[in-house]
Amino acid sequence: MKTILINLESDPALAAQLCQALDAQLGKIELRRFPDDESYLRVLTDCQDHNIVIFCNLYQPDSKILRLLLLSYTLRQMGALKVGLITPYLAYMRQDKQFHAGECVSSRPFAKLISDSLDFMVTVDPHLHRYDSLDEIYSTPSRVVHAAPLIADWIKTHIPKPLLIGPDSESEQWVSQVAELANAPFQVLHKIRRGDYDVEVTLPEVERWRLHTPVLVDDIISSGRTMLETINHLEHAGMPRTTCIAVHGIFAADAYAELQAVAEVITSRTIPHPSNQIEIASAIARATQELLQA
Repeated sequence: MKTILINLESDPALAAQLCQALDAQLGKIELRRFPDDESYLRVLTDCQDHNIVIFCNLYQPDSKILRLLLLSYTLRQMGALKVGLITPYLAYMRQDKQFHAGECVSSRPFAKLISDSLDFMVTVDPHLHRYDSLDEIYSTPSRVVHAAPLIADWIKTHIPKPLLIGPDSESEQWVSQVAELANAPFQVLHKIRRGDYDVEVTLPEVERWRLHTPVLVDDIISSGRTMLETINHLEHAGMPRTTCIAVHGIFAADAYAELQAVAEVITSRTIPHPSNQIEIASAIARATQELLQA
């Protein structure tokens, strides 16, 4: 029997790509709200003895998580074989430590909610800071789709003479990986701190790279301050117009407009945005098939 994919309040274009890549049937649901603002949910597709994949992008999760849990419960009641989740952006990964008494380390209870309700999960480059892997907090089987090969392919296709740039030493491992895959050189900016407000940022061997296009690569663009600071230094060094690439484009406040004024801005399709150019559907589908067949 065909896998059924159900799109729960997420990007319809990516849902269509995933449905095609998985050779899945698109399931139908009815969603509305009662007068007291509680959710009404009904599954309109027969799901008995089918594997079900819920496509629910958990960016801005608070308005989606309850409906995800309700849908998962309903599908199990209907006799689904497996119920899995595709979420290109995995929320509640940043709070991974208690810094003050009484703080909720929200990544852990959120992981328990998902693990208790779903048979597997597929996501793209989650924010793993103090966790070595998702398995530390998620008990359900998971697959992480790594965007580095996808970003490298995009760079090779669109930028003839790229120079990948890491804004600081912490970014070197990530930037060097993309650079290797793209067969491109990379540099990491050096910071010299003379005081709390006196920081000098330099690009090593700048003369050697003047005719290359600087490409800043990061996992998330949120406020954009790090990239804006780096672009400023690249401009002062006489480099060509910068291209900024991120896996997840959050773009808080005016971050996108500010970046777009001084650079080309490219993101993957994990969060719907005008900057989306890096395709992820095929890679997600391959990871999902692995878990469906496990």
